Amino acid sequence: MANDKQIPIFDAAVRGERTLDSAVSAAPAPEELPPAPKKRGRPPKKNPSAEPKAAAAKPTDSAVALSAADATPATPAPQGRPVKAKAPQLPAENPRKPSPQPPTIPGVKPIKVTKIPADKTGKATAAEKAASPPAAPPAPPTAEPTQPKKRGRPKREGNAPGVKISFLGGMNEIGKNCYFYEYGDDAIVVDCGLSFPDQESPGVDVIIPDFTYAEQKLDKIRGVFITHGHEDHIGGLAYFLKHSNVPVYSAKLTLGLIRGKLKEHRILERSNLIEIVPGEEIKLGAFKVEGIHVNHSIPDAMAFAITTPAGTLIQTGDFKIDTTPIDGEIIDFASFCRFAQKGVLALLADSTNAERPGYTASERTVGDSFDSIFRKAEHRRIFVATFSSNIHRVQQIMDTAHQLGRKVALLGRSLENCVNVSMELGYLHVPDGLLIHIDMIHQYPPEKIVIISTGSQGEPMSALSRIAAGDHRKVQISPLDCVVISANPIPGNEKTVGKVINELLKRGAEVVYEKMYDVHVSGHACQEELKIMLGIVKPKFFIPVHGEQKQLVKHANLAQAVGIPPANIMIADNGVQLELTADDMKVNPNIPCGQRCIDNGSVGDVGSMVLKDRKRLSEDGILIVSVSVDRFSGQILSGPEVIQKGFSFVKESDDLLHDARDLAATIITNANKNGNRKDWVALRAKLRDDISQLAHQRTKRNPIVVIALLDR
Repeated sequence: MANDKQIPIFDAAVRGERTLDSAVSAAPAPEELPPAPKKRGRPPKKNPSAEPKAAAAKPTDSAVALSAADATPATPAPQGRPVKAKAPQLPAENPRKPSPQPPTIPGVKPIKVTKIPADKTGKATAAEKAASPPAAPPAPPTAEPTQPKKRGRPKREGNAPGVKISFLGGMNEIGKNCYFYEYGDDAIVVDCGLSFPDQESPGVDVIIPDFTYAEQKLDKIRGVFITHGHEDHIGGLAYFLKHSNVPVYSAKLTLGLIRGKLKEHRILERSNLIEIVPGEEIKLGAFKVEGIHVNHSIPDAMAFAITTPAGTLIQTGDFKIDTTPIDGEIIDFASFCRFAQKGVLALLADSTNAERPGYTASERTVGDSFDSIFRKAEHRRIFVATFSSNIHRVQQIMDTAHQLGRKVALLGRSLENCVNVSMELGYLHVPDGLLIHIDMIHQYPPEKIVIISTGSQGEPMSALSRIAAGDHRKVQISPLDCVVISANPIPGNEKTVGKVINELLKRGAEVVYEKMYDVHVSGHACQEELKIMLGIVKPKFFIPVHGEQKQLVKHANLAQAVGIPPANIMIADNGVQLELTADDMKVNPNIPCGQRCIDNGSVGDVGSMVLKDRKRLSEDGILIVSVSVDRFSGQILSGPEVIQKGFSFVKESDDLLHDARDLAATIITNANKNGNRKDWVALRAKLRDDISQLAHQRTKRNPIVVIALLDR
């Protein structure tokens, strides 16, 4: 059935539908209409073929309306396939009689004529006649109001899925950044970093995220996106790619640093590294990811705009607002504004400096400080310790050394790798003859040498720490040296950095660090810059990331200050999974999450129990009880012997060790008397518990007690 809803004349003409005026103007009707009847009753019959003689008579209002409709210019047909305006045959009960035309009311739109389907003979069937409404006098049509189109993001239909964000690392800590995005059957990973061990992780080299959840969904992962080339964002990637061949997307310098790591792990040849540039959109399943240039302490840093059917999310990565960057590339505010105009569902922003008021200084201020310090130390050999990946800092050190006629040597394997990659890719410009090998420093006078070193965070095995301890094979510190520590201690590293500074001062060197001169500026945004980012992006939901709890809370307070409702702000933790839709943000059940410790290159061998035992060994030591027992009679054949390591000074522990031997012999003898001599498990447990209790009563310590019960 045709739609009986009234439409305007213009729309009807475009759609090829039938209105009263168009039907009259298109149908083969008499050239002139009969004059309006003056008398009541049936009008006299007229011959339809005859020409009316009353052409000059005064027309009626209906005739005026019809003639005006005829004079209306035809509406242009829309482009595309033309619609033929055909005059349909209007059914009538008496074909000899013309159907009476309804009157046209001035100022009211004409009524649409409904066409009744006909059978093959061209006549309406009985069923169709019965279904057609009875004839009734036409009523003035009522215009239906047009609903205005609503702005904003359309509502979800039914139970459409939201986008899920799982935090595998980077929350309530500095480092180990790893974020897992899911929508439907597609997933991506943003960053895959590591963190360095603290006092709670003795004997551990590095710590990476627990990839259990990501490994369970490898078939869904379409790609890994890396924001920049710092260790806390790329350090764990090689361990993740050992079990998968997921493509990795990032900028040129970042991929160059990643290649070096994958080569060390011997997986470079089977890895799929794809270079992207800011502004390039990558479509992977339900995700569209676009990089946005930001400023940081390393070139090629990017934020990512992640568009899904549920909305667009922006993750800033590490960033700051630097109006005079070393490479001349200012943060791309235009792209952030472009996404803000479309609507941003959520913003995940760097919180490292959320406690610091004001703005972060430009990297160029460090170059001025280097020039001043180098000139003051004109007769000294200069050491500069900095992050190996801080290419902008290394460039300024080399520029200053070249201006003052000094040679530059590199100390530290990671620093050498970063400098070589940066030079190869064109990010670091080194004048010819400036760089020399570390073995050649003794061929030049001290005032002609600058040594760039790793170890700005006081890492125990770094070059600067070994130099301060006097353990380095090629370099020794003397009173004629000036050491510049061009970095801030990462939270948790303050003690180790302070220890290195103290050792250098004991050896007579002059030490310059951040509190004395402007030898370091942060690569992270301070409070005012964070508020600028929030004000530009205008997200519906806000999730602070990359920081400890105090920094995340401070960043959340800044978001409230710029107008984001507290209900739309979420402070998450590692292992939390959020699901975001256009309407709400909810917390799903936690995912498997933790950390994996890398000890001497092995992954997973060092678990929480191992770390607990190591810490306990370092604090309380160990007691080993060894005794040999006859398996049949239960009699003691040799021992008991008690050995202690790291527990207490030998002379002071003689009485305790003697009492521990007597206690062990008594426990074994009593077990024989009670008939429990063959229950070795219970006997070992009894020995361990009673000797541990004795040690705690005497020393208030809890050493690890190991029972070596040998049956012969």
